[in-house]
Amino acid sequence: MALDNLTPAPGSTKNRKRVGRGQGSGMGKTASRGNNGQKSRTGYSKKRGFEGGQQPLQRRLPKVGFTSRVVKPYVINIQKVTKVAALDEITFETIKSVHKVQGSVKKIKLIGKGAKDLAPKIKDENITTSGN
Repeated sequence: MALDNLTPAPGSTKNRKRVGRGQGSGMGKTASRGNNGQKSRTGYSKKRGFEGGQQPLQRRLPKVGFTSRVVKPYVINIQKVTKVAALDEITFETIKSVHKVQGSVKKIKLIGKGAKDLAPKIKDENITTSGN
């Protein structure tokens, strides 16, 4: 076994189809393109999604908007939820213990009068306060 006598497995390679090389090749004259018409001409390419004049699928279906990848925070007003303001240390777990928060929430923003004063108590980077 050496590099100079390696051959592909039997049946794994085929000769490419050489079209338009005379009648004896079996693929001469029209070169397997049928008779006349647009598709038989050189340079022909149909538009993506073209359905022969029928309204294409991408135009029959309604447009759909986009979903923003920016995660919007869950907002808690500390004037209404006073238990959050009374916490010694503010983390996701301590907020969940005093206020009902869905499991899908990734960020929390504390708003309301005095929310800025709670900043030193926050121990989680996903919890922020408003500027008021």
